[in-house]
Amino acid sequence: MSVLQIILLIFLIVCAVSVSLTHDLLNAILIYMSFSLIMSIIWVTLQSPDLAITEAAVGAGVTSVLFFVTLKKIHAINIEEGTRELNDKDINTEDIDGLNEPEKKQM
Repeated sequence: MSVLQIILLIFLIVCAVSVSLTHDLLNAILIYMSFSLIMSIIWVTLQSPDLAITEAAVGAGVTSVLFFVTLKKIHAINIEEGTRELNDKDINTEDIDGLNEPEKKQM
């Protein structure tokens, strides 16, 4: 096992742990894409180019595009404005008890 493969495996472990710990969905997808790309480089170093091409095309390509489309459909990202904010209609804080302080009645 070469030094390059060991470094790639360390990066692979870091990506796997960080995608599990992140709370931002867009960051999780980007980390997943880098996981796939690192995995495809590992396949190349193991002299398996067919698996590397498949991993790059399916893992970093098609799957990531499907994740982005899903985030757009659930309104987790707004591509037109380039933001990752939820729309105002998605969250209604008036319906949640305990967030708003009760109004004090004047006597």
